Amino acid sequence: MSYGAAEALQQAVYATLSTDAAVVAEVGSAIYDAVPSGAVPDLFVSLGRETVLDRSDKSGQGAEHRFEVSVIADQAGYARAKAAAVAVCDALVGAELTLARGTLVYLNFDRASARKDTSANLRRIDLRFRARIEDTQT
Repeated sequence: MSYGAAEALQQAVYATLSTDAAVVAEVGSAIYDAVPSGAVPDLFVSLGRETVLDRSDKSGQGAEHRFEVSVIADQAGYARAKAAAVAVCDALVGAELTLARGTLVYLNFDRASARKDTSANLRRIDLRFRARIEDTQT
């Protein structure tokens, strides 16, 4: 197994989202690896959790990265959050990411969950993706 391409995948996902016209139209530059302290925009994207599974085989080292991208809004309804989530999904599904380490075999949508946090008056949509990476540096 190799976790070696995890940082490269995160960088490529961030770069893709921050340069995609539809994502930028929805959230501007409010795309974070870690949510900043203090005031945050009323709608933003946050890179989230990741689970990595070994997918090595006789051809070499590899891993499946199951990662989340969250859209968080402090608005009463889901409309804006869902529009941003659609843009994120469209930007990533089937994207041909160039990685600093490893080779992306596929990037697919896995699932989404939308929920309301009434204590903080937030709407949150967690999008989960699966990326298979062959690690070319072992």
